[in-house]
Amino acid sequence: MVNNLNPLSKRRYTIAAVVVIIALIYLGQLFILQLLSPKYREYAESNAFLRRELYPARGAIYDRNGKLLVYNKPTYDVMMVVREMKQFDTLDFCNTLNITIDRFHSMDAEMRDRRKNPGYSSYTPQLFMSQLDLEEYGLLQEKLYKFPGVYIQSRTERQYNYPNMGLILGYIAEVDKNKMAADPYYVRGDYVGKSGIELSHEEDLRGEKGVEILLRDAHGRVQGHYEGGKYDKAARSGKDLTLAIDLELQAYGEQLMHNKVGSIVMIEPKTGEVLCMVSAPTYDPILLTGKSFSANYRQLENNPFKPLFNRAIAGTYPPGSTFKPTQGLIFLEEGIINTETRYSCFGGYPPLGGRPGCHGHASPLSVQYALTTSCNSFFCYGLNGMLSNRAKYANVQSAFDVWRDHMVDMGFGYPLGIDLPSEKRGFIPNSKFYSKVFKTERWNAHNIISIAIGQGEILATPLQIANFGAMIANRGYFYTPHVVKQRKGAVLEPAYTTRHDSGISRAHFEVTVEGMADAVTKGTCRGIYLEPLVEVCGKTGTAENPHGDDHSLFMGFAPKDDPQVAIAVVVENGRFGATNAVPVARLMLQKFFRGEIPESDKWLETSIINREILPYVYTRSLPSGNR
Repeated sequence: MVNNLNPLSKRRYTIAAVVVIIALIYLGQLFILQLLSPKYREYAESNAFLRRELYPARGAIYDRNGKLLVYNKPTYDVMMVVREMKQFDTLDFCNTLNITIDRFHSMDAEMRDRRKNPGYSSYTPQLFMSQLDLEEYGLLQEKLYKFPGVYIQSRTERQYNYPNMGLILGYIAEVDKNKMAADPYYVRGDYVGKSGIELSHEEDLRGEKGVEILLRDAHGRVQGHYEGGKYDKAARSGKDLTLAIDLELQAYGEQLMHNKVGSIVMIEPKTGEVLCMVSAPTYDPILLTGKSFSANYRQLENNPFKPLFNRAIAGTYPPGSTFKPTQGLIFLEEGIINTETRYSCFGGYPPLGGRPGCHGHASPLSVQYALTTSCNSFFCYGLNGMLSNRAKYANVQSAFDVWRDHMVDMGFGYPLGIDLPSEKRGFIPNSKFYSKVFKTERWNAHNIISIAIGQGEILATPLQIANFGAMIANRGYFYTPHVVKQRKGAVLEPAYTTRHDSGISRAHFEVTVEGMADAVTKGTCRGIYLEPLVEVCGKTGTAENPHGDDHSLFMGFAPKDDPQVAIAVVVENGRFGATNAVPVARLMLQKFFRGEIPESDKWLETSIINREILPYVYTRSLPSGNR
């Protein structure tokens, strides 16, 4: 076929095709820029609109009696839209905010650093400086017209009415990049709960941000709300929380534990509500607010007494003799003993040459009297009887795992699930643990006999010990301990209203209650006798401590019938349970039932408050003036 197209015609079509291709490229690029590119859209919108976030008021926190604990005060942030910062007088700006030029450039660089500020955009407001006080705000507001691209954003800062409950309430701090990456709600400069209630109830307390869209003219001046505010969204305040904590009880407990290391936990058995949770030492929550936050936090973190560590839920201790009621309950339930079973004690456990030792008391004795006198030998005999019983258990491992399962059902060995972060589990070993330790399965009760009296490998938190007291008070069940009593507009999660049964007969708990009641009237807890005010049931504990003096413990509840409160006290290096833990518990129960300390106990109150019991492991590293 003959080609009729001459070279000139071919050139014309080629040029036309190139023009069409170029035109399509330009159209495609315009489509991408105007419709698909977020950067172009941000630039276009930033010329016409100013999108301003509205921060909600964080929820307030009250104690169980309605006393306001935590509230908000206004604070202000300096925001910058970098694209608008033209003819910017840096020196005047720095003088207004009382910062140096070097500091300005450092803060500016941090604001633009996408690693530290993942949401950075030169088209939208970015945080430059936070937490201006009223005076700084006023000075900047007067000169704001001189600094194009600078805006003031209002938000709130936490404030506290009382110097108590720092570890329970927790603190808030600026969000980190990991939190921003995990939750798109947060942007640089936002504040988030970091510990305590502020962390565990962050989503309740934080509320929901709002937004207002402002219309700007060609010169960037705000002309009002876009379409009369049609697209604005109001911020929604966070939920207010009412705690189960009684502020007066809490403050008194903190006073008693001054210059001591340890914990006090009080629980309402019928509900699981935590009435008091003292961890000593503690800190005033106001320290972790405002511009002094960083310096104060470093000081608290470096304090050898660890005031940022909540010993009530994360401190783990050998429970000592407060553990013996668990043993009596298990041995009764498993049929190893009955109420008439008697074991002898001659100042110690005879099969092991009198170790562990014991103090003088009548012998032989039943389980009830063993609880009253806190006899070591009785519970060692009981554990040996259970682990060596081949008529009931195939081997020592199966017997021990039955023992351990009972312990777990009574609230030991795992976190209880309190609504606070960082709760520890304590430690209740299983049979595999001992088989691994001894490198054989041919071990027996005598190899681990110290666990029968709450020593050895056994560890429990003060919360677990107090919860066990609540279980005995209820004769066999408990509710998960919780600090929040009520959330405004919401109900408690089922986890805090579900009854947890021990699986042990109520009759066995009645025997235990009688033994603990006798311990107060004629046994090791006579120092907490409070009749006719109230009939107290209790159990002392003296836990061996390889790092210094023994720890002093007490666990109990009151009244004996229709109990209203369970309590656990741990005083590190406090020696015998009756020496320090019992007097502290006595004063706390006086405060709970009377609302004040009677004149007859004022001397004891003064003695306890002024008593300094600081572990040598801490004090040896402190200057004498700090001891």
